[in-house]
Amino acid sequence: MTDFLVIGGGIAGTSAAARLSELGNVTLLEREDALAYHASGRSAAMFEETYGKPSTIALNSASKNWHLEVNGSRDRPRGLMLLGREGNELAFASDMVTMKMRRLTIDQALEILPILDANQVTQVGYHDEAWDIDTDAAIQRFVRHLRRNDGTVVTRAEVTAIEKTGRGWRVTAGEDYEARQIVNAAGAWADQIARLAGVAPLTLQPMRRSIARVAAPEGFDVTHWPLLFGPGETWYAKPDAGALLISPADEDPTLPMDAWADDMVLAEGIARFEEHVTTPVQRMIANWAGLRTFTPDRCLAIGQSEIDGFWWCAGQGGYGFQTAPAASQLLSDLVGGRASELDEETVTSLDPLRFRID
Repeated sequence: MTDFLVIGGGIAGTSAAARLSELGNVTLLEREDALAYHASGRSAAMFEETYGKPSTIALNSASKNWHLEVNGSRDRPRGLMLLGREGNELAFASDMVTMKMRRLTIDQALEILPILDANQVTQVGYHDEAWDIDTDAAIQRFVRHLRRNDGTVVTRAEVTAIEKTGRGWRVTAGEDYEARQIVNAAGAWADQIARLAGVAPLTLQPMRRSIARVAAPEGFDVTHWPLLFGPGETWYAKPDAGALLISPADEDPTLPMDAWADDMVLAEGIARFEEHVTTPVQRMIANWAGLRTFTPDRCLAIGQSEIDGFWWCAGQGGYGFQTAPAASQLLSDLVGGRASELDEETVTSLDPLRFRID
């Protein structure tokens, strides 16, 4: 019998397991051969405090110190540049306010991004309060914390049955596991896990996001270029180990699956990027897609379900890594009956029971 059985080995599950290991014995189950296989292994890996709904921003702010001081993001500055063209002035103005950016002249922007097309880009916003996240380091840091507290990680453990018992729960994942409490951190599969347990699903919606890795423009070192994006998050591009990642920022509804990129969708994203620069993309190196899974109101779901002993840590959308330190701490505080450092409005807006229809 374990105290906590955490289902899902992405950033949500590993961080939750680490925090809960301070309260009792934890077993973490992952259906794939390795942790962070799906969305967590395909993240653009940025910490941007002002990105998301108000409750997400509150989690970002509470996670900032962990990312900068514990996981080393302070040594990985990136910055953020918003590129506007004629016709998207309203979206540009909204992003400038929401993301607390300052306006740059075209000449100032060219000093940072020498391939900027000054004939097409009419307005530029920027701020340097954005950092790269070492996602593998984050996952491994939480796993080490879990194992230091005698927690267990089990891979190739797909959950096929969940039964409520007099002592808690019996979960079948190749073999049977007995647990007093369950944490559902199964990402795109979280509603399926809930149904197995007899818990009302949250109507989670996985959304596909595609990324192309392309060769850097010839003759340019992209190492210190900022993340670039279009107003209204219509595309983005980010340096990655000497190359560029380009995404159309697509959100195509899909079923839970091992997602793959669509060539036409990737082409759209690359074309949007090319509209803002003077150097066309010459070569694609690789491409992939991941699922960003949202609740109906696009805020995370962290807290207890309507059935005692079944907890949600789901609906991270595209905010899993940057919110994980605070989201997992909130879950641990709720499970442990402790007051959260987050304000009451934020905690309420994250409560999974907000979707319950009595």
